[in-house]
Amino acid sequence: MKAINILENKHLEWSESDLPLISDDDVLIKISATSVNRADVVQKNGLYPPPPGASSILGLECSGIIEKIGKNVKNRKVGEKVCALLAGGGYAEYVSCPEVQAIPIPEGVSLIEASSLPEVYATCWLNLFQEANLLKGEKVLLHAGASGIGTAAIQLCKAFKCKSFVTAGTSKKIKFCCELGASDGAIRTEDPFKKIKEWSPEGVDVILDPVGGNYFEDNINVLSMEGRLVIIGLMGGVKSSINLGSILMKRQKIIGSTIRARDVSVKGKIMSDLHQHVWPFFKSKIIKPIVHETLNIKDANKAHEIMEKDQNIGKIILEIN
Repeated sequence: MKAINILENKHLEWSESDLPLISDDDVLIKISATSVNRADVVQKNGLYPPPPGASSILGLECSGIIEKIGKNVKNRKVGEKVCALLAGGGYAEYVSCPEVQAIPIPEGVSLIEASSLPEVYATCWLNLFQEANLLKGEKVLLHAGASGIGTAAIQLCKAFKCKSFVTAGTSKKIKFCCELGASDGAIRTEDPFKKIKEWSPEGVDVILDPVGGNYFEDNINVLSMEGRLVIIGLMGGVKSSINLGSILMKRQKIIGSTIRARDVSVKGKIMSDLHQHVWPFFKSKIIKPIVHETLNIKDANKAHEIMEKDQNIGKIILEIN
């Protein structure tokens, strides 16, 4: 098969690679499309190695058609259209993954668009609803609101009757997020935390933060009594000072969370929850895929450049044909 290989100069090349093996609990997917995630860029740069046993090929999600199943597979079948959450291997013609991580594509969503869903919706579901225990009526702060995760989280908050506030890099992105369902937003270079305080003087209940270090203190300051800060990335660095007094007196919770290296059973439960609780919103058009651009897999370098320059709103899809 062919797959994207990373050359020494970090150039991405579409070239020959080994066909993945399939275990008794796996499905083999002929990939129709994959999508770009920030983790792909970090891995390409040598800073985010795949978990032990995972494919070294980039790609944390895909859509496609099941071509082969392991002998223990019970709920998926050959010829079925699925989208899948991966630990790696999506930038390729074929990938194998545990059966429980591949689910039917949502009704009303194309096979290509479906590649943009698993990673961001799994990340949002895990961190908003399982880790942070988000409840109806609560207020949520979403940093990088125009990202794939941000645009998914905005729609989930709206669908589950919560209000969201976003930060993003441009007024165009803020406008898009508000049209998508965010209550308000602020440009990240224009003292966004002051506006967040004005939006919710009593503080926000949940913060989903891919920035980390240089946002930590400000996040704590705008977090409510018994608020939950979920850190899912470190784009702003790994170190910060901590106001232990606020955390103690306000009974705040700080949660660090990644999804890639989690156990298969955990990922399977998340995907099952998405299929049951979130996929119906696509059928009713309450939630929709947010796609910035669809490129051919051979244009993976261009796709990464778009993400590295923060030009995208929503997901960048790489179609494989």
